Amino acid sequence: MLEFDSATTAILEDVYQGADFTRRRRASFDLLAPARGEVIIDIGSGPGHMLIDIARAVGSDGHAIGIDPSAPMRDTAQNLASGRGNVTVLDGSATELPLEDSSADKAVSVQVFEYLPDIPAALAECHRVLRTGGRLVIADMHFGSFHWASDDPARMARMIKAWDHHLVERAVPEKLPSLGHAAGFAVEQIVPVTFVDNHLRPGGLAWMMMTPMERYVIENKLVPAAIARDWAAEQTRRVEQGRFYFSITHIVTVLRRS
Repeated sequence: MLEFDSATTAILEDVYQGADFTRRRRASFDLLAPARGEVIIDIGSGPGHMLIDIARAVGSDGHAIGIDPSAPMRDTAQNLASGRGNVTVLDGSATELPLEDSSADKAVSVQVFEYLPDIPAALAECHRVLRTGGRLVIADMHFGSFHWASDDPARMARMIKAWDHHLVERAVPEKLPSLGHAAGFAVEQIVPVTFVDNHLRPGGLAWMMMTPMERYVIENKLVPAAIARDWAAEQTRRVEQGRFYFSITHIVTVLRRS
């Protein structure tokens, strides 16, 4: 699993403001459809960008509540929310939400459920804190859609398999409909957001993944350092040759509490 320490948080704080991450966040925000006066939870709120978007939308008579288990992430979100009286940032997790029953109108969680060891427990918590008819928006990558071109497909497959160790569930979107139904939710929409990059744009999703992926597999001894470095060097060469290609689909699932 990835650890969100102060150094990682600082990197993510910058990356989350890039075009790909803004697009990903906007897809969930639009489907959440926050309205004035609503109480909305951001589960796994990270550095707080979605949280502030929600706070603006619900206005001074609404409330945006961010929940995150990482102290550095909470500190960053608190700083971003400074001066906003309608924002609260709390220590908690998707399976232990520090909120009263039926206390929120809506909830959103972006790229969090893929890290959870117990998705049914998280859905049960969401059902508990949402009011009847409340909307839950969950957005995660479907790693079954992950394609990264390489002249050494076996090495690429090895790197991707090793990278899978940083998460718990690589196919959250395909499992959510049945798990949501079992938890008392109805599925309203499933919306794909596909990212394709053939330039390795600075700040883009592929660019953001390369260094952490190489570092993660080496530090956790999942792939020999020489192989991981050769993998990264090959991708750099493919960029220079105009042969780089990366794609993955982020899927937003909209559920409603029955």
